[in-house]
Amino acid sequence: MNAIVALCHFCELHGPRTLFCTEVLHSPLPQGASSGDIAGQNEQAEEEEGGIQMSSRIRSHSPAEGASADSSSPGPKKSDMCEGCRSLAGGHPGFVSHDKETSIKYVSHQHPNHPQLFSIVRQACVRSLSCEVCPGREGPIFFGDEQHGFVFSHTFFIKDSLARGFQRWYSIITIMMDRIYLINSWPFLLGKIRGIIDELQGKALKVFEAEQYGCPQRAQRMNTAFTPFLHQRNGNAARSLTSLTNDENLWACLHTSFAWLLKACGSRLTEKLLEGAPTEDTLVQMEKLADLKEESEGWDGSEEEEKPSSQPDVVEGQELSKCSPETSLMPDCSSWNVAHRRLSVFRSLRHMRQVLGASAFRMLAWHVLMGNQVIWKARDMDLVQSAFDVLRTMLPVGCVRIIPYSDQYEEAYRCNFLGLSPHVQIPSHILSSEFAVLVEVRSATRSSLYPTLFDDEQSLNKYEFVVTSGSPVAADRVGPTILNKIEAALTNQNLSVDVVDQCLVCLKEEWMNKVKVLFKFTKVDSRPKEDTQKLLSILGAAEEDNVKLLKFWMTGLSKTYKSHLMSTVRSPTSSESRN
Repeated sequence: MNAIVALCHFCELHGPRTLFCTEVLHSPLPQGASSGDIAGQNEQAEEEEGGIQMSSRIRSHSPAEGASADSSSPGPKKSDMCEGCRSLAGGHPGFVSHDKETSIKYVSHQHPNHPQLFSIVRQACVRSLSCEVCPGREGPIFFGDEQHGFVFSHTFFIKDSLARGFQRWYSIITIMMDRIYLINSWPFLLGKIRGIIDELQGKALKVFEAEQYGCPQRAQRMNTAFTPFLHQRNGNAARSLTSLTNDENLWACLHTSFAWLLKACGSRLTEKLLEGAPTEDTLVQMEKLADLKEESEGWDGSEEEEKPSSQPDVVEGQELSKCSPETSLMPDCSSWNVAHRRLSVFRSLRHMRQVLGASAFRMLAWHVLMGNQVIWKARDMDLVQSAFDVLRTMLPVGCVRIIPYSDQYEEAYRCNFLGLSPHVQIPSHILSSEFAVLVEVRSATRSSLYPTLFDDEQSLNKYEFVVTSGSPVAADRVGPTILNKIEAALTNQNLSVDVVDQCLVCLKEEWMNKVKVLFKFTKVDSRPKEDTQKLLSILGAAEEDNVKLLKFWMTGLSKTYKSHLMSTVRSPTSSESRN
């Protein structure tokens, strides 16, 4: 966490002063450290706790050193500091902790070495002990701005038998530029800093009580009530915090506490990508996966007759009769998809459009989007599966029902994608139906039908593709809006295949949102046809093909979404709000 933690004190002679601060360094060496300092670290006693290794071999450039400090370095001069304003003695090397996990160093001095950081800490110190004070003067407060950083400040008193009011005023501040992160860390910082303060106050209270027991100051001051107090103070009146707590290792302990605070506060919050509510495709896939699990559990406890190969189960293009119950729970488990990954025949919709031709592809895509049955007849099963894998990307997952390959014709209610072997006879009423399209893969009459489109590894140059339907799509037909946008994306050579895929995802989401609105309007609210026509005009889907597409895509809505709408409408609060 890029922040600075500092202990500040309000001196009666010099005003607000920074006593001790800990900062984070991401550079290999802290500013002012030499290779000799690092090499000598092994000679020092080391303390390891929680992955942080502490030593004190870094040469300090703190202004508190007085004569050793550079004249241009920030901070008050030695003459402007008293014992109560100073933490580390002149020549003290300071403290540094090495985080082995992240290669980050936590360095503690009386003041930051960088002039800009010194200015920020100095301003935060003054504000925390002067103007930005919570009621009662003790407690946490938040202040700051974009230019000087945001500050979490906790002010408190330390008992001192020689001070006015028998106490001195201190604050612990945490400074960072990320306002949101600091606000989210408020409960954590409050609890941990409060613990540090309690420990300091407890040590100081013991010293105060011992001093008061040996030499009570209250009675002595009552006897000298008319003598100016400042002139009666002895030389030890402005005492250091180590004297008030009787702890010679106080600054080492504070360094450890501040370094741990920075590390723990930085690791407790992580950024996560919020993707929003799941899409309809995701919900449908989850529902189908749950159905497969239930079915597999039924297989484990019952004996069922093996289904004939001509009647395979259909779930999102997977032929369950060829998969074990365990493997069928995973997507792409069928042997067809394994073969497809090995031999990618059709690489994309753009590739298929080049193979079939613009007019034939438009006819095929129109039938796919309308929900009509798409039949492929070919000897090559991998080619059929590859074609279905490409075509299904134009539809929501809930609208896809595939039988990859069969030795007999299957009715349209069982599948809208059907692969057949060449010898299978298709009923004549299907061939002449306007709700079906047939793609026959025949051997090419020429040795190389598409010499410029394909690599030598692929076998498409051996075939020709004949697309027929009882309702061919006229070239001048407007067609559904989404089809025109898909073709525009496919013909735009400036768009890569990956970009076209993302465009397709966005188009499907756009039209699925229109489907949801129409479903709520017609099936849940039961609005009249006149209102429905107005709604379709508003949605930009009043044309006949668009209406057919919306009605077909409505069948692909997830059960979760439908049940949610129904339960919302039937709830009493919903009924009252509608009335």
